[in-house]
Amino acid sequence: MRFPPAFLDEIRDRVPISSVVGSRVSWDRRKTNAQRGDWWACCPFHGEKSPSFHCEDKKGRYHCFGCGVSGDHFKFLTELDGMSFPEAVERVADMAGVPMPARDVQAEQRERERASLTDVMEMATVFFQEQLQSAAGAKARSYLRERGLTPATQQAFRLGYAPESRNALKEHLASKGVGKAEIEACGLVRHGADVPVSYDYFRDRIMFPIPDSRGRIIAFGGRALAADALAKYMNSPDTELFHKGNVLYNFARARKALARGGTVIAVEGYMDVIALAQAGFEHVVAPLGTALTENQLELLWRMSGEPLLCFDGDAAGLKAAHRAADLALPEIAPGRTVRFALLPEGKDPDDLVKSEGPDAFRAVLAEAKPLADLLWMRETAGGVFETPERRAELEKTLRELSNRIKDESVRFHYQQEMRDRVQSFFGAQRARNNPRGNQGGGRDRNGFGNRGQGGGQWSRGGSAQRMTMSESLGRSAMVRRVGEQMSVREATIVVALVNHPALVDENFEHVEFLDLANADLRRLHAALLDALAHGEHSREQVLAAIERAGLSEIWERAMSLMRKAREWTALEDAAIEDARDAFAQSLHLHRSARTLHKELKQAETALATDPTDENYRHLIEIQAQFRDVQATEALIEGFGVSSGRAGRA
Repeated sequence: MRFPPAFLDEIRDRVPISSVVGSRVSWDRRKTNAQRGDWWACCPFHGEKSPSFHCEDKKGRYHCFGCGVSGDHFKFLTELDGMSFPEAVERVADMAGVPMPARDVQAEQRERERASLTDVMEMATVFFQEQLQSAAGAKARSYLRERGLTPATQQAFRLGYAPESRNALKEHLASKGVGKAEIEACGLVRHGADVPVSYDYFRDRIMFPIPDSRGRIIAFGGRALAADALAKYMNSPDTELFHKGNVLYNFARARKALARGGTVIAVEGYMDVIALAQAGFEHVVAPLGTALTENQLELLWRMSGEPLLCFDGDAAGLKAAHRAADLALPEIAPGRTVRFALLPEGKDPDDLVKSEGPDAFRAVLAEAKPLADLLWMRETAGGVFETPERRAELEKTLRELSNRIKDESVRFHYQQEMRDRVQSFFGAQRARNNPRGNQGGGRDRNGFGNRGQGGGQWSRGGSAQRMTMSESLGRSAMVRRVGEQMSVREATIVVALVNHPALVDENFEHVEFLDLANADLRRLHAALLDALAHGEHSREQVLAAIERAGLSEIWERAMSLMRKAREWTALEDAAIEDARDAFAQSLHLHRSARTLHKELKQAETALATDPTDENYRHLIEIQAQFRDVQATEALIEGFGVSSGRAGRA
């Protein structure tokens, strides 16, 4: 069966190659950098004692520096497991959650037509290049010289010129045997029921060929030379080959340059990309004349975990930066975010490197702001927060922004970061508005007693009420110190990992730094990681390591607790699929509860030291979230307060 290249690309992109390879190797934890998708192991194709087998998720490739084997997902499965190519495709498609395509004769015909269309686009590219060097292209060559682009740069990016003619390209392609339907399908002519005779889509324009991820030309961008042109820049229409929102200009060249290090930089236009490449910044891409799309952002993250988004130094550029921030925010995760490089007012990258040199652009990149900084700047710039209502509104806006983040650990840290910024910001404002501190029980300018030490009646009453609440919470089960008693949730996680060590590799980033309250379970967890680090990967080997560490009694207590709680999915007889699902559920609940427990303790401390309405509301909010997690856990696992689980976060 022949598979469409688009289908193969999709499933390769959806499944990190480390997930395919990881079932057959044990990753070396000293050399591996999981957050960057950079993995090392002993080669499964030849015997070796030190890891020389390298696997890169970003590229979707593996290579052994010892025996020289290399390939992608499908080659690994066909060469190591002896699968046929269709079987390998089916395996990866299943991992990706993508149904296998039924054989479609029409689709296969369309694929052949797509291949022929790329041939036509290549012919058009050559035509435009030749026209640039002809007498008709003199004006275009002069423009490119004025923009500072050398002949070598023009050739590297295959720049061309579309002559000022209604049918020059159409007639050229027809003379090469290209049919009318193919020319129209490539978007090279304007045609339709309201167009009696089709005519060239691009006329009197500098031409920028747009390659796909494999370097094949799939579209064009055209820059008008006439001052009165309706559109200065114009792209090809969407075609079978080209969908504007799914493509980044210079993607293939930039991805290749990233192999030498660095991070991808996204700018706003073709000329910025080309000028920066000429100045030595090769890993630069651009969207195609529109705001960054979700698909384009995913392409950036496929290239770098922290792409730099560089916007022009004007109001439109700042607006584009804000749109990109809103687009990225829900999808950020550990090792997956964006930074913003904001250019000087009135400058674009092309202007900057031309007038001040590459070092000026490097300085802009060095000052790139994290996403959190850009959001804070946007929400506070020019704002006046002199009333409680306006301060509350800002706090609400920042909380809503943070809550849009899907990843719970990043969401927690953003919430914490924004609260810290708000408290610091308003504290500084209060200090500026009241430099003497309003000591001695004075009134603030709104007529209320000072909330600080020695405040008036409102302050004393409110503070006492909140301090009483804080002290009560400090004694409550919800935030009391834990660790003496072994909780079912924590025991479930550790026992499942020991009985099914494969779960460690599948979840290593979470397992390595597992936050356990119980000291005995922490000792079991340490023994487990130590065993795996020494190449002891079977359950029997891990249990032997636990016995050598003198932890057998703790292990038996944990196993007894599992049987008593009927947590059979953590036991050795459970199928790996059941163990995997139950483990993922327990880990999610555990991380949520531990995160909320820490946040609850912080909220309690904040209220005790600064008994304000803001801190009081925040504490109540965290309490409600904490109870939601407890209720979910009780419903899923079938036990609640009576089991001793409640309150042990």
